Amino acid sequence: MLNDIREIFLEVFQATMPIIIVISLIQFFIIRTPLELFWQFLAGAVMITSGLFLFLVGVRTGLLPIGEIIGSELVTKGSLSFLLIAAFIFGFVVTVAEPDVRVLAHNVDFASGGAIEANILIIAVALGVGFFVSVAILRILLGVPIFYILTAGYILVVLLSFFVPEEFVAISFDAGGVTTGPMAVPFILALGVGATSVLGGKSGVQDTFGLIGIASIGPVLGVLILGVIFG
Repeated sequence: MLNDIREIFLEVFQATMPIIIVISLIQFFIIRTPLELFWQFLAGAVMITSGLFLFLVGVRTGLLPIGEIIGSELVTKGSLSFLLIAAFIFGFVVTVAEPDVRVLAHNVDFASGGAIEANILIIAVALGVGFFVSVAILRILLGVPIFYILTAGYILVVLLSFFVPEEFVAISFDAGGVTTGPMAVPFILALGVGATSVLGGKSGVQDTFGLIGIASIGPVLGVLILGVIFG
């Protein structure tokens, strides 16, 4: 356990320290903003580093194990319909809780002057992720090649992009990126690992990582469909 905590701390330190150093050098040698603002940046950097460290410890010690257990139990004890509904709910909930999605929704709400409300965007993205997590689980059960799912999904994305305003196309692909954040990815991966671990003859690595690839189509389509409605 102590080795895991030490490893996580080093990962967080290596991820945040270069940014802190670069901004500090820019502050002292180029822009020279007021010291009060720079001290606020340093305080924020300490909070981010501490928060990210605690979050990753929580993911490693709690979120990943429970996700694997839930994934394996759903496959062994639940019916197909129950499994797919549960996958949808988990995909929806972790996306709503995803900090990156909320940051995107807030910025879109601000930039659009409230025309695209943050909560509506979050729900659209979460519905897309939940649906495609269910699709990904179903693909694992049926043994459908991931190529077919990805091809069909992105063909639909391209077709829909012709019927929505350009700003929705841009937001949709940003939404596809932010859903692969620190909250959604660990839990969805763990859910996939748990599910594939009890499916004989399946490739756990291929199917689990394919699950994230398929799930990332959901928010793109969700925002595009939202664009069709609002457009």
